Amino acid sequence: MDENVLIKKINALKKKMNAVILVHNYQVPEIYPVADFIGDSLNLSRKAASTDKDIIVFSGVKFMAETAKILSPTKLVLLPELGAGCPMADMIKVEDVMELRKRYPKAAVACYVNTTADVKAACDVCITSANAVKVINSLKEDQVIVVPDKNLAAYIAKNTKKEIIGAEGFCYVHERMSPEDVVEARKKLPHATIIVHPECRPEVIALADHVASTSAMIELSRKAKSKDIIIGTEIGMIERLKIEVPEKRFYSLGAAKICHNMKMTSLQSIYDALLKKQHEITVDKKVAEGARKSLQRMLDVV
Repeated sequence: MDENVLIKKINALKKKMNAVILVHNYQVPEIYPVADFIGDSLNLSRKAASTDKDIIVFSGVKFMAETAKILSPTKLVLLPELGAGCPMADMIKVEDVMELRKRYPKAAVACYVNTTADVKAACDVCITSANAVKVINSLKEDQVIVVPDKNLAAYIAKNTKKEIIGAEGFCYVHERMSPEDVVEARKKLPHATIIVHPECRPEVIALADHVASTSAMIELSRKAKSKDIIIGTEIGMIERLKIEVPEKRFYSLGAAKICHNMKMTSLQSIYDALLKKQHEITVDKKVAEGARKSLQRMLDVV
């Protein structure tokens, strides 16, 4: 079906079915014309929690759709591509959390929002890259376990007085960015501003000008004195930045890094999901109750 026809059909269906379409920053730009909200995990979590629509279509990956269902349990939540997962989320299991609790009985457990619903339910609080330090500092415990991302844990450790115990997970997209990429970028564009994501390795963060969540990257790019901005995150963010900050030039740090799961969703799959009400995301009631406490504790802080 022609792209423009699909956009018209999706927007008509959305209105008819009282649906909202939430789109993550890393999604393909072809989806933007049907999006009601585009943002990072934190902003989309807020939208999911506050929407008055009957149906939430989540253009992202599974843990995001699960989060939407947890925060809006009475809504029908659809994930256009059921196969769109998150390898990092799969790197931590409930058993791993329980083992860490045994080893560090006095520690609080904070889980990145990039986790499955059952892991969220096993933790004390959720965090995102945008609010991690603030949420961690709000906890009464002096020792905090952070799962699953070792790089986010290292970033938090550098920005808090609390003792941070990290796990061994990582985002394969950000893990591939290297200090050599930063050095090479400086040679090619010495006056450029380099902004990287907290999921990057510590040695990459140490060489960058700024470290920021995807949403914060937009504001930093607007304020940057340089017209050239080098972005250290998934390549889809550059497409968003080109629209939001058209007066600047954006480049990927090193070879373009792609999250294939984030690129699975298409206009066609969104249309099919709405038309057929297919690929519903459900969460076990007991799991959802536990996960909601972790998410709400985060949202209460930020």
